[in-house]
Amino acid sequence: MDLRKLKTLIDLVSESNVHELEITEAEGTVRIVKGPIAAPVAAAPVQTIQIPQQMYAAAPGVVAAAPAAAAAPAAAPAAAAAEVSGTPVKSPMVGTFYRSSSPGAKPFVDVGSVVNVGDTLCIIEAMKILNEIEAETAGTVKQILCDNGQGVEYGQVLFVIE
Repeated sequence: MDLRKLKTLIDLVSESNVHELEITEAEGTVRIVKGPIAAPVAAAPVQTIQIPQQMYAAAPGVVAAAPAAAAAPAAAPAAAAAEVSGTPVKSPMVGTFYRSSSPGAKPFVDVGSVVNVGDTLCIIEAMKILNEIEAETAGTVKQILCDNGQGVEYGQVLFVIE
């Protein structure tokens, strides 16, 4: 595998919420893991690259509260999406969610905005490429389930349009 491609994949994993990535090509398999290394599943030789988690000193009370705080945001969007009926707009890729075209610009849409098919809802940055996410249905934006600059996963619900 090309070293530039490998470095790009390592950078993508380290900057995203993805904890493990495995790529299989003709030359072999590369597995990039952020955090502790698990035993390889496949019998084929696997090249594993471990990226250390960034550690920051924090007050003891903050460390104890972190696991509970991390679980709450994951549960909140799922519960919020279940409460509002409408068409979910899901992320087609892993990347970073942006509500506007630049940091000081007006967001593409807000809650209550009326959108038509093809209107830009947001931008997802993946591997230094900005991808415009467009509305697939017309309607009114009922919910925005991501914060500006937040990492998103493939299939994660970004908006609810009714």
